[in-house]
Amino acid sequence: MKACLLAIALACLAFAPAGDYTTAREKFNLIDSDHLRPGARVTLSTRELNAYVAHEAPPGVTQTKLQIENPGLVTGTALIDFGAVRRAQGHPPGWLLSKLLDGQRPVSVTARVVSANGHATVNVERVAISGVEMDGKTLDFLIDNLLLPMYPDAAVNRPFELGHRIDRIDIQPAAVGVFIGH
Repeated sequence: MKACLLAIALACLAFAPAGDYTTAREKFNLIDSDHLRPGARVTLSTRELNAYVAHEAPPGVTQTKLQIENPGLVTGTALIDFGAVRRAQGHPPGWLLSKLLDGQRPVSVTARVVSANGHATVNVERVAISGVEMDGKTLDFLIDNLLLPMYPDAAVNRPFELGHRIDRIDIQPAAVGVFIGH
């Protein structure tokens, strides 16, 4: 009897669905392949997105979590060691800057994402680092003077092309739908 139950359990494991990260990666590969028909929709659950973000986070970024409480409004949280991130990018900070950047800090970023006609805009609404919230002009200053010089390709507060024939992205609390256009 035990051998029969073990065989059934192993058979179930063999046919069990792939993990959330693997499923998300497969869906992204499908979108990237450009083989989806116009009008197709690919749905990514928040579990799949969280698994993907956790797996793909760069060195120095841990305990990632995405939350979608309202349509189009995304909050991402993580513990970030900014010094470790810079070192992993091949830009080790100097002694003084390393004293400011090293060590894990809780970070929260809230952004509104709007998309249509093959383009999207990510408007950062609020950032909190170690509990200190930044928004408005302070946040704009940090984006313009720290983020963009370090990441000149970052498309923050301006439209960018989605690519892969993606028409729009529908961000809802339970899942994100990626709609393929013509």
